[in-house]
Amino acid sequence: MKFASTLTATAIAALATTAGAETFRLNHNNPPDHPTHLSMQFMADRVAELTDGDIKIQIFPNAQLGTQRESMELVQNCALEMARSNASELEAFEESYSAMNLPYIFASEDHFNEVISGEIGQDILAASVDNGFRGVAFLTEGARSFYGQKPILSPADLDGVKVRVQPSPSAIRMVELLGGNPTPISWGELYSALQQGVVDAAENNPTALTTARHGEVASHFSMDEHTIIPSVVVMSNCAWDGMSAEEQEAFKTAAAEMQERHGVEWKKASDAAIEQAQSELDVAIHDVDKTPFVEAVQPMYEEVAAESDTVAELIERIQSSANGS
Repeated sequence: MKFASTLTATAIAALATTAGAETFRLNHNNPPDHPTHLSMQFMADRVAELTDGDIKIQIFPNAQLGTQRESMELVQNCALEMARSNASELEAFEESYSAMNLPYIFASEDHFNEVISGEIGQDILAASVDNGFRGVAFLTEGARSFYGQKPILSPADLDGVKVRVQPSPSAIRMVELLGGNPTPISWGELYSALQQGVVDAAENNPTALTTARHGEVASHFSMDEHTIIPSVVVMSNCAWDGMSAEEQEAFKTAAAEMQERHGVEWKKASDAAIEQAQSELDVAIHDVDKTPFVEAVQPMYEEVAAESDTVAELIERIQSSANGS
């Protein structure tokens, strides 16, 4: 594992030499037509515009420079300037993100948007500076729901079901409490895992059915909407500290514009994915009574809060902010 990481780091270092010191490489695991890629390209264009071309971002889709976890390790060690990860995987690198991963922590999408665009979101993005990197923006990926070969209309429907999850303690614990059998599998292997029955189900947003073609190997999508786990664009401390104050401000402006734009574009993409999954892939979309799901996962709140005063405070702040949404 260390040998593979060393090879990846060496290859990336070679790319850095080619790209030049003022070009930041941004790695992510989605295809070029994915909404997150398009939003990051928007940010790249704005950064170049606002810095008169002094700072450029070169985007590598489809995990060309490594998996999400490998990318984060490289960013943390200043071997890669930028990466797009998500709050689920980032909790292994910064505990604050685990508060965002709790099922049903957000009362609505409006509440979620308020959190990521306000003081709470900024505090979470800045929390990892002592760990070698900082978040620069959140990119919503909508609510995540279960999908597979049968409807999941209540926790009872997950009894004994092998559910692919991200390698996240929160995701694993959630599926355990709902009665399923959590099975961590990388994103790139999930299509074949569903096709071959290695797992019975997965959980993600509706675009997984179309952009990743999971609607070809899963016939039911159940809208339990258990989590809203955002993507996070992160940057190494080395890259951030190497910019001038003016360049940092330009970067903040571009990132904020990207985050706001992405929320609008994501809603369009999600709605279109549901329609396409139904009409072209014959996926059945099911409405779900969320109440039994909410009740089943309540132990997570006390468990997560007990592990960290910082996370406990964030949970309280996020829940309290729902009253104003």
